This record gives sequence, C-alpha cells and structure tokens, in this order.
Amino acid sequence: MRRILTAIAAFAIFMTLPGISAFAQTRDEKAEAKLRAKAEKIHKSVITLDTHNDISTRNFTLERNYTQDLDTQVNLPKMRKGGLDVSWMIVYTGQGPLTEAGYAAAYKNAIDKFDAIHRLTEKIAPDQIGLALTSNDVRRLVKEGKLVAMIGVENGYPIGTDLSRIKEFADRGARYMSLAHNGHSQLADSNTGEADGVWLNNGLSDLGKKAIAEMNKWGIMIDLSHPSKQSNLQAIALSKAPVIASHSGARALCDHSRNLDDEQLEAIRKNGGVVQAVAFRSYVNKEKSTLRSAKQAEIMKELAAKEGFTQLSRAEIMKMPEATARHISRKCRPFARRTRPSSASVSRTSLRM
Repeated sequence: MRRILTAIAAFAIFMTLPGISAFAQTRDEKAEAKLRAKAEKIHKSVITLDTHNDISTRNFTLERNYTQDLDTQVNLPKMRKGGLDVSWMIVYTGQGPLTEAGYAAAYKNAIDKFDAIHRLTEKIAPDQIGLALTSNDVRRLVKEGKLVAMIGVENGYPIGTDLSRIKEFADRGARYMSLAHNGHSQLADSNTGEADGVWLNNGLSDLGKKAIAEMNKWGIMIDLSHPSKQSNLQAIALSKAPVIASHSGARALCDHSRNLDDEQLEAIRKNGGVVQAVAFRSYVNKEKSTLRSAKQAEIMKELAAKEGFTQLSRAEIMKMPEATARHISRKCRPFARRTRPSSASVSRTSLRM
C-alpha cells in the first residue's frame, strides 16, 4: 500500500512539470493498451459466464428472438461481441399469494420460461447455442464453437407444496434455485422482511428444509440471493453440497438487506460455495442509488402528468400476471423511447394508460 501511495504522489508531482503532460499521457496510453491486451488474452483463454440473466418470453419467438441484436442486455450477438460464453437464463417468478391459485399461476409462468429457453436452444438456434446440464456439457459446447445456456430458477414459489416439482424442474434443466425472492414464500423468508420486521417462517419453513434435501438429491444448487439471512444460514447448514449466491453484494460495503454480511460470507466459504458479485446500483452504493431514484421518480411523475399516464410502483407491477405486465410494457414503449432515448425498455417503475 505504501508503494502505491508513493507512486501516486510521485506521479502527481511529475505531471505538474512543464512539457511533461503530453509525454505522460502517451506513456499512460501505452500502459493502458498493454494492460488491456493482457486482460483480453486472459478473457479469451477462459470460459466466461454470467450467472443471472433475466429473460422475457416475448423474446423467444420465431419472429423475435436472441439471434437478433435486440434491445436486451444479453442476446447471442452481444454474447459474441462481448466474449460471454455462458448465459444462465432465469426462470423468474414474482412472489404472489400462498394459495392453490397462486401456486398454479406461478407454475404456469415458470413452465412458460422453461419452454422458451428450450425453444431457443432446440428450435430457434440450435446451431448457435446449446443447453448445458453439466460442466462437461459446457466444455463440449464451447469446444464446438457454440454459446451456452444454463437455467436458474429465481424463487421456489412455483413448486407450490409439491416437492416432486423439484425433480421436474431438474429434468427441465434447472441447475440452481433460490427459495424466495422479494416477499416471503412457502419455503423461506425473504430479505425484504427487514423492512418491517415481519417474518413468516423465521428462516426456512419445514417444507423449505425438505426442499433443501430434494435439491441436493437432484443436483440443483441452492441460490442464496434474495432470501433472508436466517434462511441462508439455515440453508447452508442443511445443504450437503456447496451453495451459491448468483447475484449478491457485500453488506460491509453497501448496507442493503439483499447483500451478504460477513457471517454469511464466512459460512459460504466454509461450505465451499461461491458468490457472484452484482453491479446493480442499489447493491453497490445505497446512498447514490436512493438519490438517483428520487430524482428519476420526480422526472417520471412530471412526464406522466404531461402524457396522461398513471404511475405504477414496482410492487404493483410485480403482483400483475405476466401477460398484463407485458401488455402494459408494450403500450409504454413509445413513451419510453421519447422520454428516455438512451433506454431500450420500460423500467420496473412503469406507467399505465
């Protein structure tokens, strides 16, 4: 650390000398180019993966799909251009009511997303991307020059109270699953319980504890991103296999309930698990994110009033059936392009006619 500080101080003095600035800039540009070349060499020599890519099934049709350079953050052309080998495509379901009707709707949503991923890898672009079920599959597909899709399930809500669905999801290609999302599920408490101090299960429910054993049995990794701290610690203690956190930050750096504190990180280390860091602004810098969101909400409120829209909160949208949310998103897209030309899609804080 002392050597780094000394180097910074020396550089600052050096840059104040007359006639040195241009020379220093040239030297720095060369150093930057050298470092970049080294990084690109490493990047090209390894299999790179992103462990959490949300999807919309509207982008998995014959007419509109990931073979096209869509306005999505991830698709096949972008994967090729960015050097991303493996995309974990997510079967996400927002938390809904813990009723038979709620479980049925959640299951239908999950199957729709499973089917979409299989459609991409089996019908739309099997010559470009394949579905991997094992690490050996990943290596084989990369060797064949193909991109790789893997499947993660975000929120165990769709299994309802039927633990046999865990094997079904494994058979459909799922290789990790979280037991809760934003809102307590029938399996586990969510991190969101910290906001009001209300808990449903005090960690894992009895059904959730049984789900851990089933996931271990059928080869589905336990994902710790989103459940509560107690849910995570209990899951780690029960699991016979290493766990993961597919998209989480460090709470010591950003005090957000979604991030993992040192106790959880140490438990993951002892378990042999891994954490994939997330760059989502709320989990990186809470203060800046809060200020940005407040200003964005102020601007959106003004624009919505001018355009005659009613604003919906993220929570309201998350409770909607996916088809309804999709319909609203389509209606709002022209508005989004006019008001935010740099943004390709409507955010989760959306608008409704």
